[in-house]
Amino acid sequence: MVTVRMPTVLRSYAEGRSTVTVEGSTVRQVLEALERACPGIEERLFEAPGKLRRFINVFVDDQDIRFAQGLDTPVPDGATVSLLPAVAGGCGQPTRPRRGGPRVAFRNRQ
Repeated sequence: MVTVRMPTVLRSYAEGRSTVTVEGSTVRQVLEALERACPGIEERLFEAPGKLRRFINVFVDDQDIRFAQGLDTPVPDGATVSLLPAVAGGCGQPTRPRRGGPRVAFRNRQ
């Protein structure tokens, strides 16, 4: 059995669970089993059959599958597969400091 760690944004597909246990000996098989256990999640993970969305990072234990064998990366029994969507963001427009100093004052937290 393999434990799949679900990120918060995908937990609605897993009935709110943070982990799902499935069977599979490769990442591809694990994700296919995850689709059977959590119908609809496949659309969030793949942009085309066999092609992960570019912002989805998959790890087998601590190994990034992009630097291993991709979807054919072996998954040993008892391993943990982590799904990590990339997070991006920022400010739409840069802000300018006011004349008297910065816009935001940072407090010293102790």
